[in-house]
Order: sequence, then C-alpha cells, then structure tokens
Amino acid sequence: MVMMVVCAQALVRLLVDHGDRGLLDGLPGGFLPTLLAYAVLTAAGVLLTGWAHSRAKALGRR
Repeated sequence: MVMMVVCAQALVRLLVDHGDRGLLDGLPGGFLPTLLAYAVLTAAGVLLTGWAHSRAKALGRR
C-alpha cells in the first residue's frame, strides 16, 4: 500500500510539474520513461494491495 501511495503521488506530481521527477530523478531518458515507471509501479502497488486484502479476507482477518 505504501508503494502505491508514494508512486501515485509522484505520478500526479510529475504530471503537474514535468521537471520534478521525485525518487526516480536518476532514471535516464527524461519525462516519458519516468512517467511510465511511476505508472507501472503504481499499478504493481494496486495489484499487491488488492492481493493482500483478498488474502487477509480469506484468512478471516477482515
């Protein structure tokens, strides 16, 4: 969940201010590769959060 929140926030920040690349500032290639990396990391965070929630529900913790 933390990865999803951090990457989603960075993705929005990048869309608003193209020069502020956040944690992935060292990534070569500029705006588009950074945008794609944040989008992939956000999607991975969403999938992992959903999986963890489903697993907790199945174990009776939710």
